[in-house]
Amino acid sequence: MTHYPSLPAEAKLEELFSRFPRGIAPLISLHDQILRDDSSELSTAERELIAAFVSGLNACDFCFGAHRLMAKAFGVDEALIDALVADEQSADIEKKYRPLFAFLRKLTLSPAKIISTDSKAVFDAGWSEEALYDATLICALFNFMNRVLDGAGIEPKPLFEKPSDADLQVRKSGTYTQWAKGAGLI
Repeated sequence: MTHYPSLPAEAKLEELFSRFPRGIAPLISLHDQILRDDSSELSTAERELIAAFVSGLNACDFCFGAHRLMAKAFGVDEALIDALVADEQSADIEKKYRPLFAFLRKLTLSPAKIISTDSKAVFDAGWSEEALYDATLICALFNFMNRVLDGAGIEPKPLFEKPSDADLQVRKSGTYTQWAKGAGLI
């Protein structure tokens, strides 16, 4: 249930952003730059996986559901996402991902405790500084978004639970800017 009296009790993200439009256009643009730009060495699937992972750690049901869906659209197994949130060290994932997700877990849950050996482990696993920076941007964006949506009381959409193949294709082929334009937000 939403925490803003001016919104319907079961307000959706679109209603929140319509009611409070300040900053939405640059925020949506930032989503596209971080999650869809072709210049990252992280694939779109990896970036959506990180968004879902961070949101899962924060127990933000809306963002976890939305980005779990987006990661699935790009070929990520939902069981992997759940396993990573539970424990990246025992999840069935390539060894090189373990220090990256350990870094992101620590950055999300106890950011002041990040130390140079955390990033060194990521580099030692074969990731570049650019990849770590991109992962950090995603982590920061979703810590921000999780707070905005949880602070507003925005609940997940039913679509997040049982998307059709057509729903997944729409998610995969679109950008956040296209969604925002279609929703009349920008």
